[in-house]
Amino acid sequence: MTTQFQLTDIRSSVNEALAGVDWWGVREYSETTQFRMARNGQTAENSTGVDHGLMVEVMVDGHIGYGATNGLSAARIKEACAKALANAKLVKMSSLATFDMSVRPVQKGTYTSPSVKPLSELDPALVQERLMKTSAHLAKDEAVIEANAWAMITQTKISYISSNGSEWTQTFSIVTKDLGVTAKKGEVVQKRSIGMQGRQWGAESLEEAELMAASERTLKEVHELLNAEECPSETMDVILAPDQLYLQVHESIGHPLELDRILGDERNYAGWSFVGPEDFGSLRYGPEILNVTFDPTLSGEMASYKFDDNGVSATKEYLIEKGILKKGIGGIESQKRSGLGGVSCARATSWNRPAIDRMGNINIEPGDSTIDDMIKSTERGVYMETNRSWSIDDYRNKFQFGCEYGRLIENGELKGVVKNPNYRSSTVPFWNSLSHVGNNETFEIWGSPYCGKGEPNQVIRVGHAIPTCKFENIEVFGGA
Repeated sequence: MTTQFQLTDIRSSVNEALAGVDWWGVREYSETTQFRMARNGQTAENSTGVDHGLMVEVMVDGHIGYGATNGLSAARIKEACAKALANAKLVKMSSLATFDMSVRPVQKGTYTSPSVKPLSELDPALVQERLMKTSAHLAKDEAVIEANAWAMITQTKISYISSNGSEWTQTFSIVTKDLGVTAKKGEVVQKRSIGMQGRQWGAESLEEAELMAASERTLKEVHELLNAEECPSETMDVILAPDQLYLQVHESIGHPLELDRILGDERNYAGWSFVGPEDFGSLRYGPEILNVTFDPTLSGEMASYKFDDNGVSATKEYLIEKGILKKGIGGIESQKRSGLGGVSCARATSWNRPAIDRMGNINIEPGDSTIDDMIKSTERGVYMETNRSWSIDDYRNKFQFGCEYGRLIENGELKGVVKNPNYRSSTVPFWNSLSHVGNNETFEIWGSPYCGKGEPNQVIRVGHAIPTCKFENIEVFGGA
């Protein structure tokens, strides 16, 4: 981790620099990211990045301006204060919305990611050795033409103070990992991986025994794919495992419910949404068994926290309840602008970015179906795992997804492996085709560090905790 200094020590200086403003806040953001990768038993990448600086926010006559610096001297902090003040006055000249101090509630407290073993126990050389050993084991297989294993280890600390008395700190330990192979038999080329796994956890996430067990499963299944029939192309039922369904949730529930997108803020870059303000409280997004929550309180999920970056307390909220759209993914500013209900989701990717509406943890609440229930109720269908490709339009409506691994289902029985399984649909019809929601035994925590939106761009971490689910009468097709 990078060196911290006490924000409280600069309170008097910031007060002096910003005398007469309605409100000010200072957020210190410090992050160290290690990326380790091995390919075919050799080191492919071994890097460490450091990100450290301050964001100053100022409210003047209900308008907010920002100024940032990665220089932590008194002079540089005063420059950031002056820039934030000047920007707030510029915003006032072309006012879109005005706010009061209710959008920056007073908070005090701390948050620390849960872990069995602290990340400090992860020696970089040991991590690289384990990744090299894993990829070497994968590469020994005669069908494998490339094998890789990688891990991204992130330690983040965010501290915050404000003129109305906020003082809080949050410390995050996050590990994202993946391993996989590309294999060839004759003219057939297939890829199999464990799917990118990201969570808040510690050194226990990179145990050698777990990596080797995952590599054995990967090798077994890539050989199954090399010998598999092409996925059939027809309308049939689809059962999606959590490592695929989490991306489906991300793209067709998470993004279209972001209030800044619905308000039009993202249309130049990340797109708009098929959801309108009038849909909240009335749109049947899915059947009664569909319950989707925003939940930054779930322990160990990638985007769990105590406060968002505007200081709003993290609470579990239903976005979709019994199939009906209830709330949007909008922070307190978007809630004020739109008059719609939202959640504690204002987050910034770094010290030089303002907090905007982000997904956080978007989860499907478990149901009561087992995987056996889903299979036995299926006359003809495909079970799919692990995303391979995806595409969705700017309104988050029409989409198609490809998966790495499939199993055909016929007359209530799981049959042989099929390669290149894909499916397509539109968001509301797709979710209304949901017939089974898996129970707690099928429930898994997944997450991605690569969700991008905003101008200038912000790439941030999101979490999705998902059970296995079944959908009926979906257009399925084969092909790479």
